Amino acid sequence: MNKILSEKIREKISSALKEMNYSPGNNWQVYASDKSMHGHYATNVSMILAKSSKQSPMKLAEALAQKMKNDFEIKVVSPGFVNFFLTPEQLNQAWQEFLVSGNTQIKANNPLKIQIEFVSANPTGPLTLGNGRGGFFGDVLGNILAKVGHEITKEYYINDAGFQLQRLGESILGLSDASYRGEYIDNLRSIIKTKDVIKAGQQAADHILENMIKPDIKKMGLKFDVWFSERKLYQDGLVEKTLQQIKEKKLSEKKDGAIWLKTTQFGDEKDRVLVKATGEMTYLMTDLAYHINKFERGFDRVIDIWGADHQGHIAPLKQGLEALGERSKQLEVLITQWVKVIKGGKEVLMSKRKGEYVTIAELIEEVGLDAVRYFFLSRSLNSHLNFDFDLAIKKSSDNPIYYIQYAHARISSILRKMDISENEIDCKNNFILDHPSELNLMTELLHYPEIIMNISKNYEVHKLPQYAYNLASAFHCFYRDCPIVNSEALRQEPRLKLLISTKKILKESLSLMGISAPDKM
Repeated sequence: MNKILSEKIREKISSALKEMNYSPGNNWQVYASDKSMHGHYATNVSMILAKSSKQSPMKLAEALAQKMKNDFEIKVVSPGFVNFFLTPEQLNQAWQEFLVSGNTQIKANNPLKIQIEFVSANPTGPLTLGNGRGGFFGDVLGNILAKVGHEITKEYYINDAGFQLQRLGESILGLSDASYRGEYIDNLRSIIKTKDVIKAGQQAADHILENMIKPDIKKMGLKFDVWFSERKLYQDGLVEKTLQQIKEKKLSEKKDGAIWLKTTQFGDEKDRVLVKATGEMTYLMTDLAYHINKFERGFDRVIDIWGADHQGHIAPLKQGLEALGERSKQLEVLITQWVKVIKGGKEVLMSKRKGEYVTIAELIEEVGLDAVRYFFLSRSLNSHLNFDFDLAIKKSSDNPIYYIQYAHARISSILRKMDISENEIDCKNNFILDHPSELNLMTELLHYPEIIMNISKNYEVHKLPQYAYNLASAFHCFYRDCPIVNSEALRQEPRLKLLISTKKILKESLSLMGISAPDKM
């Protein structure tokens, strides 16, 4: 729930404990409960104080509940939680405060300049479902961080140099060790005329970027502030400059014809190759140069979103940055897990190298962008995602995104039927809404600032689609139980205000996720 209410409860708890001759300190929490049966708020203060007071948590909790019984309805739960149930009057007051100041509560105390790099797929083929998962997550995380006041730069790193382009060139020229296959490779052979492997790879990569990746990015609803080319690192001498710094700091050694970074000095299990015996730069070498460039651009925090196959690259990169005196603690790397498409109860198999795969663009074309975004966002980033194709195309309440969008459309329909503008309702009467469905809808609305602030800190983006679903569910119950068009005059005005508040938060939640909020369905 909103910050103002939780702080008021915390103040009352502190005051009660002082009257009981306890000094609680600050190492305890007041937090919104996930389930109404556990109250609206709960605190763990009794368990924190138990050791120093030499009393059981339950005994302390019961004493605190007795002290505060005139302020709240309270229930003590083992092993010592104190659960607070707000009265209808308290909920109505909090909701009215939220209408006035709710948006101002969703602001970070210390706004930062943050760069988020995501997708960054090698320009060797179409974007995969895995690229899509990181893409949607990075986009929405950026939206939420911007919502709370941070200055956000969304960036795509183009891997348009290195050995993968040689492999792409070999594939175009049909050499025996070709790595990439598929219809798009066959099409590129009719476009790329050079017989030089490296040039063929570079030309093919440029074509794939402009004619496959960028159009797919647009279909995904993504917009990048910066497209950063790996070739620029070489052209501007940044890779060579970084390698020279490593040598000057005596952080490298030459072994077996290769140049190694001595990351074992910084806790790594083994040293890492920077330059192969062939003279080819490794991913680690170019990534070090790239991340040094990021920090030189003045970012306070850098967030990278990588696929699961890059997990082992995190520690060497951070250790290399630390060795070079860079701010490795300001770099956060988030890993996406695999995506499977389930259709007709069976997995749709994918293999990029064999040329048999479902691209993110194909999935969007078949299912629709809104459904793809919602389902991709609805699972924690570190969990595997089984995309239920059959559910995603359903036009019923079984489909969560349909259920949410229908709530918004239904509210719009009510307002049209009553010929009421969203800006016309100014609730002047002091009528207290007290039906359980009214109070439940208020409670969900009051959760919104906290949900957004928490995501901006813990990056649990999947909590937003979950919240939107819970809000829609609360609305549908409210619509079932609490008539508006034919309600008595005293109730109609605050119910309309509650309706409009719900429409606003539903639309904003969907907008942050890059999903449309239709007025008709």
